[in-house]
Amino acid sequence: MLLVYTHKITPRLTYTFKHLCKRILGVEVSFTSKIEDFIAHDSIKMSYAKQPLSNEIFVRSHSLLFEQGLSDIDIVVNDWDDTKGFFATGERSNLPYDIFAASFYLLSRYEEYLPHVNDDYGRFLATESLAKKEGFLDMPIVDIWAFKLKTVLQERFPNYQFPSRKYNVAPIIDVPSAYKYKYKGLLRTIGGVLGDVFRLKFRQFYERVSVLSGFKKDPFDTFNWIINRQKSVSFKFTFFFLIGAYSTYDKNISINKKQFVSLIKSVGDYCNIGLKASYFALEDLKILKKEKQKLESITNVNLLAIRNSHSKLNLPTTYRNAVELEIPQEHTMGYINELGFRAGTCTPFLFYDLDYEVQTPLQIHPYHFMDFALLKYESLLDKKENLLRFIENIKQVDGTFSPVFHNYSVSNDNAWRGFRELFNLTLNSVNE
Repeated sequence: MLLVYTHKITPRLTYTFKHLCKRILGVEVSFTSKIEDFIAHDSIKMSYAKQPLSNEIFVRSHSLLFEQGLSDIDIVVNDWDDTKGFFATGERSNLPYDIFAASFYLLSRYEEYLPHVNDDYGRFLATESLAKKEGFLDMPIVDIWAFKLKTVLQERFPNYQFPSRKYNVAPIIDVPSAYKYKYKGLLRTIGGVLGDVFRLKFRQFYERVSVLSGFKKDPFDTFNWIINRQKSVSFKFTFFFLIGAYSTYDKNISINKKQFVSLIKSVGDYCNIGLKASYFALEDLKILKKEKQKLESITNVNLLAIRNSHSKLNLPTTYRNAVELEIPQEHTMGYINELGFRAGTCTPFLFYDLDYEVQTPLQIHPYHFMDFALLKYESLLDKKENLLRFIENIKQVDGTFSPVFHNYSVSNDNAWRGFRELFNLTLNSVNE
C-alpha cells in the first residue's frame, strides 16, 4: 500500500490520488497527516505538501486540491518529455509538475463549470478545452502522468511489485433510430414518401418502397451483423437504445411497437443494454425516470448504463440525475467530432461534484472516439491511420478504448463506406 503524507486530507485529494494510484496503477493508497505514522510505514510512500519532510519521494502541491469551489486558475502548459504538464512544482519535487492537481482539473471537468461557448445543441466544444488548445487532446494524459509516478516509485522501491493491467476495448453501439423506414407509423411513412418525391430523391424513394414492400432489408438493420461480431470476441458491446417520445430532436420508432421491443430483447441476449436518454429527459428527471422504468420492464434487469441523446452533457445536472435514479454508469463524456480524451483519461472514473465537494458513486465511462469524427478524413486509409495512431496512444498505458459506432454507420450506405472495416479493426486491436 502506498502511504501519502499531506498537511491536510481533503475530498479532492483522496479522490484524485485514488484514481491515479488505485484505478490506473492498481495500488491501494492511504493518507496521513501524522509524521510519525509516515516514518513508521515500511512500504512505498511519498509526501504531497509545500515542503518535503526529509529525503522521501516528494511532490510539491498546488493549492487546487486544498480549495473549495471555483476560482480563476492561471494555467501554463509546458512540454514534458513526450507529453505535456502544468502546475509546475520547482526543483525539490521529484516530479516537475503537480500531476494530482492537474488531473483533478481534468477529471472534475473544472473548465466546463467556467464561462465558455457552447454549440447549437448546448454542448461543450472541444475547441473550448485546455487539451485542444494546448495540443494534448489525443493523449490519455492523466494515465501517462500516473505511469510517470510509477517510474519514480519503482526507482526508489525496486522490490515492490506493481500490478499490471491490459489494454481492452469497450465498444458502444448507439441506436438513435433502429430502422430507417420500417415501423415508422402511417403518417410518418406517407410523409417520407411524399418528401422523397417532392425533393426529387428518387433513389431514396425506390429504396424506401423496396424496404416497405419486403423486397429489401432496411439499411439501418445491422443488428445481426453486429451480434455476429459480438460472438467472435470475449468482451461485451453495450447497445444504447433511444425509447423516448418522438420529437424535433429524437426520431426513433415508438417503443409501443412490438417489433422494437423484440429487437431490444434479442440484442440483450448477447450484449449489454443501456438507455439513450431522450433530449427532453436531459433536464426533466420525471421523463428520465419513466424511460428508465420502461427499458427495465423490457429487459427485466436494473438499468446499469445511460448516455444522452446527441451526446449532450449538462454538468452537473446530467450526472446528478443519474445518481438520483441510482444508475451506476454514465457514457456521455466525449466529443462528437474529435478523437480525444475529454477528461484526460482512458480509465473509468467517479463523478466529483464540485458544487458539493463530494465524490459520488456514479462511474463515468468516457468515450474517446465517435464514428462521425472520422468522416472528415476523405480516404479509408487516412481513417485507418488516424484510428490506429489513436489506439496506440491508449495501448501505451494499457488503457480502455471506448469507441462509439451507430447501427447505421456499419451499414452499406455510401456515406459510411469502410466503417465496417474500421469496426473490425477496433475489435481486432485487442489481439495485436
